[in-house]
Amino acid sequence: MFRKIEIWILYLVVLFGILFAVAFGVLVRQELVGTVKLGNVSKTALFLSEIPRNIKKIILKSDTFLHDRFQSIAGFNGDVNQQESYLLLSRHTDKEGIVELVNLRNFEVLHTWNPDMDKLNNAIPKVEAMENINRDFNEKRARLWHPQLDNDGGLVFLSGAFRRIDSCSDLIYQVADQQYHHSIEMDIEGNFWAPIHKNPFSLPEDKVGKDMVFEYGFIDDSVVKLSPSGDVIYQKSVSEIFIENGLEYLLFSVGGDSFTTDPIHLNDIQPVNFNSQFWRKGDLFLSLRNQSMVILYRPSTGKIIWQGAGPFFYQHDVNILSNHSISIFNNNTKVFHNGPRVDGHNEVVIYDFLTDEYSTYLSEGLVEQEVKTITEGRSKILPNGELFVEEQNFGRLLYFNKDGSLRWSFINRTKKGKVGLLSWSRILYSESEISNVKKFLKERRTCEN
Repeated sequence: MFRKIEIWILYLVVLFGILFAVAFGVLVRQELVGTVKLGNVSKTALFLSEIPRNIKKIILKSDTFLHDRFQSIAGFNGDVNQQESYLLLSRHTDKEGIVELVNLRNFEVLHTWNPDMDKLNNAIPKVEAMENINRDFNEKRARLWHPQLDNDGGLVFLSGAFRRIDSCSDLIYQVADQQYHHSIEMDIEGNFWAPIHKNPFSLPEDKVGKDMVFEYGFIDDSVVKLSPSGDVIYQKSVSEIFIENGLEYLLFSVGGDSFTTDPIHLNDIQPVNFNSQFWRKGDLFLSLRNQSMVILYRPSTGKIIWQGAGPFFYQHDVNILSNHSISIFNNNTKVFHNGPRVDGHNEVVIYDFLTDEYSTYLSEGLVEQEVKTITEGRSKILPNGELFVEEQNFGRLLYFNKDGSLRWSFINRTKKGKVGLLSWSRILYSESEISNVKKFLKERRTCEN
């Protein structure tokens, strides 16, 4: 039988338990956001607090699968494209991420890239920015973000590192000095632009802390330009851009007394390849999700030339349509009392610099198809007026005719019946892109099984 315990002993245990919990919380908070660290004591407290989260990340492999809105629908459905065009389809299967080159005139898969991500990860030098590469970007979990077929037949994509592989998925090179994320765009000179989480930070320690602590801390989103051979040519912190252009209040003045660790959330860099009345060759359009803002930045002078905030929320994917207009994928995501949700549906927003007016494109079609990805998402208005959309949160691609009717859709249903992730697929339709595809198919080498 159990012995009786004096009530005062129980009260004492409860009191010490409360004091320990408070002290433990103080140690964790001090390590995360405190200006003075407490050495191994606070680091150990943070490490212990991270154990449940890390166990979940290790065990939970279902994060590559999505909510199934489209019961029994799988693959491509609808009419093929009449004009020659291709798709770099980045998707998750039941066990891994792959990229497929698809002919959109018949939905035939012409080529598949399937890199051994564990092998690629093991070739990366041990640096702080890549300390979780084997956990977060292993063969099972790695997303092959925003693949781009370069001018020399290589495929580049982001997966923690900036990676370039050949037609047989063998490594050509990878850049792993920082953690690369979201998008890749190639400029007219063949250079690549991509976002990174810069570590160590560009801003002073007294403003943002010393460095990334485990996975917490300030996210110093920065713009990087890489040469075709993978050399870093240019790098600039978006937070520094804000401060240098009088926008520091957007970083550190958000109400309350809580420090905002992700004030920018850079998700797309669109290089400008020609001069116009409103921009110059070499300028950059930057999509800043957590500001619900798009800016036009001129690296040559360090100046923000234009900034637009609203009527869009949580937006992605800015594209140049003409010499006076751009398009923006508006997630229309708003954070209400019960969390973030799409307030209605996603939109494709057009801003005209000539008239200083916003409009929407083919909204009826997006409403009819109930397009409503909360995060991520992409859109592309083609020169013939047709529209390509990736509804990432639900594993769906959509292609609209210029009258807003749906021509075809694709649901990434795996062989086991689940809906797998899409990772920013890219439609190829321009004369130069089509020529590049044909060159690649002609010159690709035979691969050993």
